[in-house]
Amino acid sequence: MKNYFSRMKTKGHCPPRKPVRKIIWSSVGGFLGILLVAYLGEVWGSGDEGSLFVIGSFGATAVLIYGAPLAEFSQPRNLIGGHVLSALVGVTIALLLKEHIVLASALAVSASIAVMHLTRTLHPPGGATALIAVIGGERVQDLGYWYVLNPVLVGAFLMLMVALFVNNMSIDPKRHYPVYWV
Repeated sequence: MKNYFSRMKTKGHCPPRKPVRKIIWSSVGGFLGILLVAYLGEVWGSGDEGSLFVIGSFGATAVLIYGAPLAEFSQPRNLIGGHVLSALVGVTIALLLKEHIVLASALAVSASIAVMHLTRTLHPPGGATALIAVIGGERVQDLGYWYVLNPVLVGAFLMLMVALFVNNMSIDPKRHYPVYWV
């Protein structure tokens, strides 16, 4: 037991704050990405359906692709693949285990992690995308596999387009996107 707790000792220090320029570009990207998804969801949807277009996991995606565009989790392969595969997993488990939401929730997240690892598309917000398919309520459940296409694929693609624009606008040669496509 002593060995177990000794592994929790810190091994480093908190990194310094990022430069203000990077903070501004990250914030602009987050704002534009979510604004575009929310706006198009409102335009394409009718009433409450428009608000369904912005799923919670897109907030975490924005932090990654605009705040840490060079990270492995932020790359287009991970962004699109992680969300889409996790949505497929989540919808499938939601349909199979309709009456067992607790089990379905845990299984959707854990299976989506495994699938993303196996396909080299690990994108942490994908776990939330899978979970939303299970616990998102009747409006999400009624979408069935359409949830994978819209809002997940369409929303992730729109956020990718904004990431390509914003992350390559900076004069900083270290800020570029993507590091790789496939």
